[in-house]
Amino acid sequence: MTAELVRGQNHPLSQARLEIRVSAGKPVVAGATLSDEHGKVQGVEWVAHPGSPTLPGIEVSKQAAADHRLACDLDALPETVHRVSVLLALPTGVGGPVRFGAVAAPFVAVTGLDGSEVASYTVTGLDAESAVVALELYRRQGAWKVRAVGQGYAGGLAELLTDQGLPQARQLAGSINEAVVQGLARSVAAPPPRAADGDRSRHAATPALGQDQGGSTSPGAPGQVSPQHGHPGGQGPIASGAGPGAPQAAYPTASAPADPSAVTHPAGAGGPVNYSHPGRQAAAPPPPPPTAPPARPGQPAQPVAGDATGWSMEERLYNQVWGMFEDLARSTAAYRSAVDFAESRMEQELDKALSDPRARIGGQGDAAREAARAKHAELVDRAREALDRDLAQLTAEAEVVEPALPPAFARWDNPAWHGYRVPMEIPMAVRLGDLHLPESAGLSIPMLVRLPLERGLWIDSGRTGSFEGSIADSDDLRRLAMDTAVAHAARLLAVYPAGEYTVHVIDAAGSAASSLAPLVSTGVLAAPPAVGAAGVNEVLARLTQRVDLVQMAIRGGAADSLPSDLDPAEQLLIVNDFPHGFDDRAVTQLRYLADEGPAVGVHLMLVADREDAAAYGPLLDPLWRSLLRLTPVPDDHLADPWVGHTWTYDPSRVPPGSQVLQHVLTQVATARRSWNR
Repeated sequence: MTAELVRGQNHPLSQARLEIRVSAGKPVVAGATLSDEHGKVQGVEWVAHPGSPTLPGIEVSKQAAADHRLACDLDALPETVHRVSVLLALPTGVGGPVRFGAVAAPFVAVTGLDGSEVASYTVTGLDAESAVVALELYRRQGAWKVRAVGQGYAGGLAELLTDQGLPQARQLAGSINEAVVQGLARSVAAPPPRAADGDRSRHAATPALGQDQGGSTSPGAPGQVSPQHGHPGGQGPIASGAGPGAPQAAYPTASAPADPSAVTHPAGAGGPVNYSHPGRQAAAPPPPPPTAPPARPGQPAQPVAGDATGWSMEERLYNQVWGMFEDLARSTAAYRSAVDFAESRMEQELDKALSDPRARIGGQGDAAREAARAKHAELVDRAREALDRDLAQLTAEAEVVEPALPPAFARWDNPAWHGYRVPMEIPMAVRLGDLHLPESAGLSIPMLVRLPLERGLWIDSGRTGSFEGSIADSDDLRRLAMDTAVAHAARLLAVYPAGEYTVHVIDAAGSAASSLAPLVSTGVLAAPPAVGAAGVNEVLARLTQRVDLVQMAIRGGAADSLPSDLDPAEQLLIVNDFPHGFDDRAVTQLRYLADEGPAVGVHLMLVADREDAAAYGPLLDPLWRSLLRLTPVPDDHLADPWVGHTWTYDPSRVPPGSQVLQHVLTQVATARRSWNR
């Protein structure tokens, strides 16, 4: 029976190998400290954190996430360790909440390897604190217990670690935050939370939830699955309970603003700068969402494109894609957890069988080993069956959703581009590629990024850790990287209304002429690509001045006083072969644009090899961390914000020999000329 602890309460632990699961709703840092019988942490080597996630007997997550699973083996801890403290902290310097009082109360559960919950604790009563000791596992008279602590610290991790007697607390807290920021720079950002009534509902049917799947609690309760997120009949990746350890926290998906065409920026007393087209009308009320055809008895309901909740078909498709992404992440997490449990159980049974010398000599030991392996195979097969069932349903849904996507969400080979016309409204998001997991190589989920872009893009032109990146020629990689950048720029130009997106290019060495040909020949660029040091400085000075002017107008409440020749459109700067042609001043200006530009409509797209910039040392590290890294070849470098899976990113490529890019850019150029008249 599960013990629901309150602050200060303890509970005995009968198992040595445990999992500690954290559900926070927002990305948090999870760590652990080991301390002696006096409660003192002896040194930094006694702290498990994202930068150093593994210690004897304890392993924590490598990055900030909303859902964590910490592994603990009490028997493997050193004899001098008498206490394991589980720490939670809000990441700093990444734009998220800075105090626990502004987020949902974290939920922490101690479970066995079979997923059975031993004790749980909801960390309530926090306000200004940004770090907290959630619970502790402690040794008392040869036995281990768990205690709910809930001790918060307004001074963050530095204050918490200092309180535990660590001399290097401040330095370690800084290195932990550095590791977390680097991890977040590699992650796929979660969509912003939707309104309270915007929970994603795939179908009209309510999933049949078991006792451990949230059926007796309200949706969104800590540690429970929200019924709105499952598939009908309990057959979806969440409701199926594919194996022990399935993540059970509910996370919201995204919603669009009522008028996505109104691009506003942070404002002072004078209000926002509104870039919406003056001639547009308000959107009409949405049509009712489509309904699925009735399912045959015993069969899951047929998938329908746009069956998620939303104000418009575009929003419903957006929410449906994100729901598929979440479902695949959690279904795979359940499968991996079930496989881990099966392997752990087999190891325990084999150890038990071999612990008796008599069993090792006779045939009894061989029979025990065979039985353990057979049980392992049975558990893995059952987990794979559940995963395959979920993948089959998600694949069927993807086959329905993909053809229905609008151009902003569609692949370049989608027929939606054949009848492309320049839109009158800014879409919610844009597709920058696809994502898949090793267990589901045949199923890809569109990678949709909200507009306007909140982070710049870094297209990696160097060798990556992937197989494709390691075998490709370096010159081919550079060409592919620039081709990828041009394809992304063309898509951004295509999804914005006429005159509301402007692209600038810096090609200091003039080495990207062939890749840039579609942009240059159609005339969609604001000016010819800038070359040489003089061209670099001129473009950077112009965009830096634009950022300064808009910022001053906003802060001074004088948005109407901007110069008449200032282009109010969103600006994109593509830099090829960075940092070639950049001196220290130009690098500083680029960092300024990366930090301050997105808030006032100036965005970066760097095509660069990180190794080429090594001469600048740590000067460029903040710039790299502020950008979303994409690759011109498939690469597994992105992580999701829920369970931290490593996803393989597939770039969005134009089919060989296709004229779709030329067709789309010609339409954009024609619409721009008409708009300028």
